[in-house]
This record gives sequence, C-alpha cells and structure tokens, in this order.
Amino acid sequence: MIPIQILRVLSTIQRFDVPALLMGGQACVLYGAAEYSRDLDLAVLATDDALPRLTAAMQSLHATVIAVPPFDLQFLARGHAVHFSVPDYDTDAAVGTPLRVDVMSRMRGVAPFDELWARRTSITLPGATESASVTVELMALEDLVAAKKTQRDKDWPMLRRLVDASYDSARDVDATTEQAAFWLTELRSPEFLNEAVARFPRDAARSTRPAVVAAIAEGDVASALAVEQSAEMSADRDYWQPLRRELESLRHAARRA
Repeated sequence: MIPIQILRVLSTIQRFDVPALLMGGQACVLYGAAEYSRDLDLAVLATDDALPRLTAAMQSLHATVIAVPPFDLQFLARGHAVHFSVPDYDTDAAVGTPLRVDVMSRMRGVAPFDELWARRTSITLPGATESASVTVELMALEDLVAAKKTQRDKDWPMLRRLVDASYDSARDVDATTEQAAFWLTELRSPEFLNEAVARFPRDAARSTRPAVVAAIAEGDVASALAVEQSAEMSADRDYWQPLRRELESLRHAARRA
C-alpha cells in the first residue's frame, strides 16, 4: 500500500505534466521487492522546458529545498540530487511528518532520461476514491536495477530481491531472449543464478560475466558475485568523489552567506 501522502505528490506531478519516473524504494515496493519505503525518489527530465513544470508542482505542494544543492538545472545535469521537504497538509495546516522527495536527472550507469522514458512502465494506483486513482510512470526494472548499483550497502539486498522476484515470478512461463539475458546479467542469488545457467545453457555459454562463468564451471559463484559488487561500489565512490567535493564547497558557501 502506497501512503496517501506519496499518492498526493505523485498525483500533483501528474497534474502538472512533469516528465518524471518513480524510482528508489517506492518503485521497489511496486515491483514486489520491498514492503515499505519512507521517502520518494524521482528521475526527472532536466531541460529548460520541463523544470518550470516541476517547479510549479513543488510550489503547489508547498515544498521547500533542504540541504544543498539548490534546485537548479546545472546541478541536476551534473548528476546531483536535489532534496525537497513536502509538508503533510490537511487544508491549511501541516499535520504530519514531512515527506522527503529527492529528484535526479543523471545517474552512474543509467541511460539518459529519454531512453528511460521510452522503457517506462505505466501503472494505475488506487486513490482514496475510484475517481482519484493515480497513474504512475515507473522506471523499468532493468533501469531501476542499474540505478541501485551504488556504494551503499543497503542498496544491494534490495537489488538482489528485485531481480530474484522477477526471476521467481517467471519460472513457470517461457522466457524471452531478453529476459534470459537480463537474469544472467543481473541475478545476484547464487542459487537462482545457478538455476538460470542450467535453464538457459546457450545464453549462458555466450556470457562473459565471471559469476556466470563460475556457475558453468560449478565454481564459487558467491565469491564472483562479491567481487562484482565490490567493483561496482568502488566505481560509484569514484563517480561521486568530485560531486561530493562540489557539495562541500556549496555547504561552506552557504555557511558564510
């Protein structure tokens, strides 16, 4: 169940025709890989035409920017996340815990927004009434998995559950070539990856992924997956290093102002 406060933000995004894709924990909830997520994460189109619509939507929600960087096209284009606090309004008074909404436009290892948008999944979530249902543009599973390959330890169990749920739900159906390729590339549970290698031997034989090669040789798949995760986390730290330096400069400038 998606909280009413989050549905309110998503319906406002829809009403202002903002090109935005749901990602993060709430997207994982809808893909069946999580039960709860506190915040809302959106991938947005960062252009001179699109951002005024997002600005209008956030103003309608009485949202304020928290921390750094400021809400500006240049920071989104460089890969920063902009953080909003959206009050839980009931008529004219804030009555509950504010909702944190993070928006990004560019992420390491993730396709440009126009490609993400072309692959998106549209779903309809029920609102308080039938007429209040909300259409949500959801980041495609393969793109959400790519976005979850971060330096944060907490993202990797979620990533594993995302791909596991995709594989487990399709065990009794004929898989497409694209599905087989996705599972062989992204499965992170040794037991599921071993099973997929046995299920799709021809596709597995063409793979150069070390974990798949280990599965074919009946080797140590878990160790190969651990090495893969470590490399991705290191690459993400390297990616964020200059961005973090820029954030520190912005924080120092804000304190001096």
